[in-house]
Amino acid sequence: MEHSWDVLLTVRLGVEQLGIVACAGFDNVCTGGEKRLMNPIGVVTVTYNSGSVIDDFMRSLLCQTYSEFLLYLVDNASTDRTLQQVAAYKDSRIHIVANPRNLGFAQANNQGIQAALVAGCKFVLLVNNDIEFGPQLLEQLLDGLEEHDCDMVAPKIVFHHDQRVIWSAGGGLDPKRGYAGFHRGYGEVDQGQFDSSQVVDHAPACCLLIRSEVFERIGLLDTHYFTYVEDTDFSYRARLAGLTLVYLPSPRVLHKAHSLTGGLFSSFMMRYITRNRVYFLLKHFGPWRSLVYVPAYQAYLLLQLVSGKGGLPMFWLREKAFFEGLRVWRHSRADRVLLPRI
Repeated sequence: MEHSWDVLLTVRLGVEQLGIVACAGFDNVCTGGEKRLMNPIGVVTVTYNSGSVIDDFMRSLLCQTYSEFLLYLVDNASTDRTLQQVAAYKDSRIHIVANPRNLGFAQANNQGIQAALVAGCKFVLLVNNDIEFGPQLLEQLLDGLEEHDCDMVAPKIVFHHDQRVIWSAGGGLDPKRGYAGFHRGYGEVDQGQFDSSQVVDHAPACCLLIRSEVFERIGLLDTHYFTYVEDTDFSYRARLAGLTLVYLPSPRVLHKAHSLTGGLFSSFMMRYITRNRVYFLLKHFGPWRSLVYVPAYQAYLLLQLVSGKGGLPMFWLREKAFFEGLRVWRHSRADRVLLPRI
């Protein structure tokens, strides 16, 4: 399997100063413009038909009080107006990578990470573009990284449609479920129960600030996942390497969860989660140790059917995805490819 880090199309948009723009979802305005960047954060986001959300994301980002960032927007062959919308923002910090086909979330993120590191960014922010946030997000994340002297930090993330409800307050890896990743506080009303900073084992790549040295130690995202579970894999490898991830309660992000992937429990989502869980188990535990985890996961799928959750069509979809995961693992072994490093 080949990994190409060539930037297929990089558009350095003009150097005109930005006018005053309102930060979507927050009561503030800001001004923007070009300046010499001394210690930039490489902000990496992947778009795929993101036209319905990209403007709110761009307005949030361009309002940041910490203005030393470079945006690497990697587009996976969108067929809507995503790229035209982004091109309307005249800011020299914006760099567009336009892929001629959908390379998947993991591969596209790797393209952006690689570009950020080549540009000398000491920090990389992996961030979804179906989110909105206040003007101090980058500053708060960077301050948290320095205050806790850790390798990665993640903010509190709440649902956009109901900002009282938590989507993620960091997360963990459940050893009883084959180290499956989970979100702390998911679906809970935010009553301050997660208002303390804490070391966690996992956080979604929806918004994750990472020191550049982390990639040198554990490599980039594993492209065999295509999409979903790649952040669990990354967190697990970081944990094995002794790296530290801290959840920060003060930075707050509004997430339009599943708005670009067909909704929660969509066929697309369930296929890749099932496929990638099988691949994750075999990759990290091997065929012998997985004799416990993989059959248990198959039993879980059968239990879902018997209990009436999802119905027969969803069961067959997940069964196909289960065996697809086995094939992905076999192909990954045949490839004998190390995770791409810097």
